[in-house]
Amino acid sequence: MNETAILDALQTIHTPALDSFVAAFTWMGNVGQLWIVLGIVLVCIPHTRRLGAAVLIAFGLGTLITSGIIKPLLMRPRPCDINPAIQLIVDRPFGSSFPSGHTTSAFASAFALFFMKNPRAPKALIIVVFILAAFMAFTRLYCYVHYPTDVLAGILVGLFSGFLSAKILSAYNTNHPIKEQ
Repeated sequence: MNETAILDALQTIHTPALDSFVAAFTWMGNVGQLWIVLGIVLVCIPHTRRLGAAVLIAFGLGTLITSGIIKPLLMRPRPCDINPAIQLIVDRPFGSSFPSGHTTSAFASAFALFFMKNPRAPKALIIVVFILAAFMAFTRLYCYVHYPTDVLAGILVGLFSGFLSAKILSAYNTNHPIKEQ
């Protein structure tokens, strides 16, 4: 099955209620506001400061890699540009398709939480963030603005960004402990 066939198959499950929900949820990732707010909230809580810092660093790294390096180099057209017959439920996103920036940001945040070795990290939070990240990735396919390989690449860049963020904080914390209560 080719990528366009997968996207076309997803068009068959559209309903007005689901369209509204998906459009609202994917909007929360347009400039990463969902993940930025998550990072800021975690930074403001004394015992999750390092987790919040990891989320914000991972978000920044993922954005830099995806939107600053890969997208401008590859300039892959979006599926909605290739098949304009599909009615979009969101505004056509700016820029190129590969990799998905929404997916990168979501999974960078989730993997940052996962890779941080913080015994006080709420496991439920990590699970919820991974579920939200997976749903964000799905919305990009449902909205016909990314191919499945765009989303897969976003997950991989998110994995790398989350891992690197945890490593950066670990190295920094060795010499500059962040006081957590």
